[in-house]
Amino acid sequence: MRKCKKDERDLLEVLKSELEFLETGGYRSWPETAWRPKCIFEDSPSCINYYSEGNPRPCTDCALIYLVPPALRSAKFPCRHIPLNEPGDTLDSLYRYRDQSEIESTVVTWLRAAITRLEEEGAAVKVSHNSSLLKGTPLYNKQHPKCANPACSTAFHWTGGGKFFRFRPEPQAAINSCSAADTPGGVHGVRHYWLCERCAHIFTLVYEQGPGVVIQLLRAELAGELHQKSSAA
Repeated sequence: MRKCKKDERDLLEVLKSELEFLETGGYRSWPETAWRPKCIFEDSPSCINYYSEGNPRPCTDCALIYLVPPALRSAKFPCRHIPLNEPGDTLDSLYRYRDQSEIESTVVTWLRAAITRLEEEGAAVKVSHNSSLLKGTPLYNKQHPKCANPACSTAFHWTGGGKFFRFRPEPQAAINSCSAADTPGGVHGVRHYWLCERCAHIFTLVYEQGPGVVIQLLRAELAGELHQKSSAA
């Protein structure tokens, strides 16, 4: 339900596809790589270059890239550096001291949690015109600045990526800014907001007369899908 700028694949569907590939033993039955140990993501259809024919695209074009810490996105295999659990294990570290079965088990657990979280975040936004709107949390509204999405607990950090916004009280003066140089308290009534990189791929912030700054889904088709699910329920 989320698209990268350069990768037209849907990230949520990529993760679901990878989970299915793992759970059906894809890495153990794939003949193309039977002669060597399997690499998660790289040796599955999840890889942006899996179907490329001599003209590979850079890994930075992949929908998975924003899951990689910014400092490691220039690595030769960025997907090996996606944090998979609380201790911070990554494929890069697991390849050094775990066997294939243990690695796959760790990734399956991570995939299930990531998929659930993405689905819950999408469902948290009310898409019906008759429903209440989800208001954004100002960046400096609390002692510990965080993502403007109330359902997200990601703490703010200048080098953590994401997208900055600033809004004036008057609707016509609302300004969307990607600058990180705004002062904490704001000037002339300007309030500052920040969507973490993960949420910025799903949501945006807009000013609505009455409720003020609210969260909206980036993709209209996703809004329609969620609305249908809500109506069916």
